[in-house]
Amino acid sequence: MSIRTDNKPAGRAERTPLVARLPGRLSRLSWVDAAVAAAVLVLLYVVLRVGHGTTVAFNTHRSVHVDTDPARLPYDAARSLLRMFAALAVSIVFTFGYACAAAKSRRLERILVPALDILQSVPVLGFLTVAVTGFIALFPGSMLGLECASIFAIFTSQAWNMTFGFYSSLTSLPRELDELSRSFGFTRWMRFWKVEVPAGMIGLVWNGMMSFGGGWFFLVASEAISVDNQQYALPGVGSYAGAAITDGDLGKVGWAILTMAVMVIGVNFLFWRPLTAWAEKFKNEQSEASEVQRSVVLDLLRRSHWPRLLGRALRPVGRALGTAGRVLGRDDRSLVVDRTRRRTGDVVFTLVAGGLILWGLLDLGHYLHDRTGLGVFGEPLLLGLATLARVVVLVALATVVWVPVGVKIGFSPRLTRIAQPIVQILASFPANFLFPLAVWFFLRTGLSINIGGTLLMALGAQWYILFNTIAGAMAIPSDLREAMDDLGVTGLQRWRRLIVPGIFPSYVTGGITASGGAWNASIVSEVVTFGGTTLTATGLGAYIAKATGSGDYPHLLAGVAVMSLYVVALNRLVWRRLYRLAETRYSL
Repeated sequence: MSIRTDNKPAGRAERTPLVARLPGRLSRLSWVDAAVAAAVLVLLYVVLRVGHGTTVAFNTHRSVHVDTDPARLPYDAARSLLRMFAALAVSIVFTFGYACAAAKSRRLERILVPALDILQSVPVLGFLTVAVTGFIALFPGSMLGLECASIFAIFTSQAWNMTFGFYSSLTSLPRELDELSRSFGFTRWMRFWKVEVPAGMIGLVWNGMMSFGGGWFFLVASEAISVDNQQYALPGVGSYAGAAITDGDLGKVGWAILTMAVMVIGVNFLFWRPLTAWAEKFKNEQSEASEVQRSVVLDLLRRSHWPRLLGRALRPVGRALGTAGRVLGRDDRSLVVDRTRRRTGDVVFTLVAGGLILWGLLDLGHYLHDRTGLGVFGEPLLLGLATLARVVVLVALATVVWVPVGVKIGFSPRLTRIAQPIVQILASFPANFLFPLAVWFFLRTGLSINIGGTLLMALGAQWYILFNTIAGAMAIPSDLREAMDDLGVTGLQRWRRLIVPGIFPSYVTGGITASGGAWNASIVSEVVTFGGTTLTATGLGAYIAKATGSGDYPHLLAGVAVMSLYVVALNRLVWRRLYRLAETRYSL
């Protein structure tokens, strides 16, 4: 008989603290772990080194000079990447909060969804006009104010697409997942983190990738800022390219294009490819796909011990979040919002919100009436018709061309691996970088900028349809596709029975964001400048760009208001009805 000399209960193995177990685990680390640790250390060093330049002293009255020495491009590229990822982090937080509020509250939905239509219709230059002044006043004498303004401008080119996509996934959540959440008594936090985020993960990743490309598209406007005849510039690839284009230096423009291509390919290989391959685990299907996406970086991370060690170290944080999530209450009702039921609170909420909106519109009208008169809306209303025609043509052509291509790519993991970096480069390429070629082509061929501007707008807008179609096709369960193959359903019948219902919610998200992106892209596509040559199209985008550069606030406000009116009207008449159709009929 053995006698225990300690006070620990018999039959229970002694638990060694994680810190005490680390030396033994670290001794088993391989070369993969060493490579991952080195990469993380290098990344932290670069962030700290580059981030130091964001807080240097800054004089708003000092003349701006952008150094276009190609040797500075690596540092400029790092500064641009830091802004892009900071804006992406803010966009993700905004997406979760805004989309959940709009999807789960009937009252808030009536305000937030139309507000999102308006926000995506306001051009980046419109946000910059307010952001630059506000952030510089918030951080006087520091470059940080200008950095925050630039990050905010990039955020406004990223957030709306991601928010629309996640809102769509919440409103079309599969019924069985909704019932599972309520039957198990999940808290609202558990439902969000365990059900809703995984259900929308594929679309969130692909929309995030597209939004990141949208940030690249407006990089020049976000880093080389012209407001109220005052020039501001930040170190970055965008401001470098803008200065080279203004100087008419084709060689330096070429260096900027090469740097941009390297950045896009590198970010795709190190960040987006691993994310898209990892998101495959969130497919809602009964059988495992025969072919899945692969990523070298993801394979290395899975072979490394660091993610598991980090996961164990963060378990207390997860438990704390789960405990804190109980404060939000229990998930005791369906996500599906009853839009037909009316209550007294709904009427009061509508009256209060409507009154505030009416007060804002009256105040805006009074401001414009005192300075220019309400006739200032006449010209932008007419110019908006020209831009509207370009937007309609662009969305129609993009649908015909890119929906079949997106379905083909989304159904083939092998083709996805090949096409993803190519599409990412095309979607991320700023139209400003092509201005030298565009000016030469338009002058050489005699093509009017009124037609050519549509092609430049397409560079920033058509990819929303392609990326969302790819995400929708990837989310279609493999067992449904295999069942169609077994039944011999092909051709038009396959499109009617499987593909269109499967991708329709994602396509609507892509269509509404492509439409809004086209309006936004008109700002930089209807005025093309290279060296001493400037080509201006007839349209609302050129009107807003001119008002922004000259600091003409009444005309700028009128242009932004008219653009918002066109976008909201188009969304109300077309895209919102398609959203309702996607929720009620085309939902897996």
